Amino acid sequence: MASPDHLFGLRNSFYIGAYHAAITSSQSVPAHALSPDELLERDALLYRSYIAIGSHQLVISEIGASAATPLQAVKLLALYLSGDAGNRESAVSRLRELLSDAAVGSNPILRLMAGTIFMHERDFAEALKHTHSGGNMELLTLNVQIYLQMHRADHAEKQLRAMQQLDEDHTLTQLANAWVDLVMGGSKIQEAHLIFQDLSEKYPATCTILNGKALCSMHMGHFEDAEGLLLESLNKDAKDAETLANLTVCSLNLGKPATRYLNQLKLAHPEHTLVKRMSSAEDSFDRSCQAMA
Repeated sequence: MASPDHLFGLRNSFYIGAYHAAITSSQSVPAHALSPDELLERDALLYRSYIAIGSHQLVISEIGASAATPLQAVKLLALYLSGDAGNRESAVSRLRELLSDAAVGSNPILRLMAGTIFMHERDFAEALKHTHSGGNMELLTLNVQIYLQMHRADHAEKQLRAMQQLDEDHTLTQLANAWVDLVMGGSKIQEAHLIFQDLSEKYPATCTILNGKALCSMHMGHFEDAEGLLLESLNKDAKDAETLANLTVCSLNLGKPATRYLNQLKLAHPEHTLVKRMSSAEDSFDRSCQAMA
């Protein structure tokens, strides 16, 4: 008889974006019931949840120099995302050192953090160097995200099929399926909507699920429905990057002012893709105006 999976609830809360629930769940899991590897996974998920809600400094201060390598990798993610350019450079440099160590370089949590950081760097080749071999559902999911950012939906679909063969009903498989469907468009949008609807009936409405449903609504031209979902998400987390980005786009399509949402996004997430694209467009416009003056 298989032993109970004490971390199932914690993992699932993290996957759907219920980070506060994940933090609570991690504290309720009895340490004596966990193996050393499970203890490490629990702590990694706990600190990743804190990173997700913006508590970077807490993670940086709590993970000491004597912590296990996987936790050191999580600390590097917190350092990288803390917003300081110097910290980003330091995190990437230290990460490369860890990856070059044959004794620890193959650790799945380290590879996951490496893939995440290099994806943020938009160094997709380096990210895939550490994640392409998979090994668990999270690494396969990250591969899907990387390929979608590379506009290679064909490769993302291959990763999705590998996930479906492992566990078609897994929460990460469902999320990855919906992301791929959104990119594919057309009739796939309705399939993505059904997945997010199913998730919203199974689990609490998180920013991750609400944004997924809102994106489907926008793709189908239902911008008022999308706005309602996004405002609900904003009430849950006023600084959530994807909510602010999607509200900016949704408001523009509704002919409503979007400046407030965009300004909030710039302040809270200056490195967000939408902020960079808007800034680049503004610079191009200014240069064109100067050239014609």
